[in-house]
Amino acid sequence: MPLPRPGNGDMGLSCSHVLLWVRDLHQAVADFRALGFHVDYATDRKKAQHAHIWFCRGPVIELLTTPSNARYFKWPIDLMAGRGAGERMVRWGCEGEGFCDVAVVVEGNPKKVSAELKRSGIAIGRFVPWRRTRPDGQRVHFRFAYPRQSRLPFVVTPYEPPQHPARVRHANGATALRHVRMGARVEDSDRLHHLVGADPVFSVTSAEQTGVLWIELEGLSLPLPETLTHGAEIRPAGARADVARSSPAFAK
Repeated sequence: MPLPRPGNGDMGLSCSHVLLWVRDLHQAVADFRALGFHVDYATDRKKAQHAHIWFCRGPVIELLTTPSNARYFKWPIDLMAGRGAGERMVRWGCEGEGFCDVAVVVEGNPKKVSAELKRSGIAIGRFVPWRRTRPDGQRVHFRFAYPRQSRLPFVVTPYEPPQHPARVRHANGATALRHVRMGARVEDSDRLHHLVGADPVFSVTSAEQTGVLWIELEGLSLPLPETLTHGAEIRPAGARADVARSSPAFAK
């Protein structure tokens, strides 16, 4: 059952990207390219742990992997980004392939957003500056902050310079990430809505665990087989759940 949308005040938060954890990034890139997506590595291919499926506007899909020994970095990550950050990173790899997280982007002042979130009962770490170098040599800067509760969406600042391409063509027809369906435990519902409730891209329903359930892509003609999407449920925009689930594309 859909939950009410109280909004997130004046924080200006909207969906930045959904994160899809994969065991082998290169295999995942190859599989998504076989499904008709244009996929870009975030950094030099040999060292990459992230890749992106970009659209000309709006949210994007990020494929990521983490080191097999990530659990040993839990406490250093907590020290760098605040309590809960290490738990989040370890969780990404422990739950298997599929959607593991979602980021919301703040268009306003990050300090004001942090203060507003804390007033709303959401403990959040400091904004950590980060940068990466794309394969073409361009340096990309942004900041991120993790809520202490590791299943709540995290917050990022806009990429500098902006990264949305002026033109991108996906052979499968996808043109935009139109909808992100979130599940929420009862105890997480209010806090989740403070983070996503004002963005129409999101909808939230009751669930046993908080997190991304599935996404919808504008322009996609058929649901994609989860065997190639590495556990992620990706539907055409507006597809009924019964049609999506009964489609031959979902046969495993």
